[in-house]
Amino acid sequence: MVTITETPFDPWQTISQYQEQMQCDGEFGACATFVGTMRDMNEGDEVNGMLLEHYPGMTEKHLESIVANAEEKWGLLDTLVVHRVGELFPNDPIVLVAVWSAHRKDSFEACRFIMEDLKSKAPFWKKESLSEAEQQAGKNRWVENNTSGY
Repeated sequence: MVTITETPFDPWQTISQYQEQMQCDGEFGACATFVGTMRDMNEGDEVNGMLLEHYPGMTEKHLESIVANAEEKWGLLDTLVVHRVGELFPNDPIVLVAVWSAHRKDSFEACRFIMEDLKSKAPFWKKESLSEAEQQAGKNRWVENNTSGY
């Protein structure tokens, strides 16, 4: 399942609620998760907030394609991707990837694959709000590149 939301979410509560409704209850031996949160620093500057935009329809389609690719490569029982958009602040959860499988290797590898593709290719755009002094100097900025996890 893929969800794009402007609503803040608790990743651990989201996983728990989703897992209670899964059709593969009892079949999985592993759940690998990744939770990404907003940092208060980037490129040496203090970041007070961020506007995260996406292209509705295209973004969901891309994320669903990533999940489908992972399901073809590994023996997955279920996958959950939740991504925030809109106004975010430091420590806010931005992204949750949870992958269930019978064994840990498939969960670990698929979770990383999904997250790395999402960070490098999914159509999201970030505009950072910098500290007050930097804002007065006109230093709010669009993030040009995502950091590689490899």
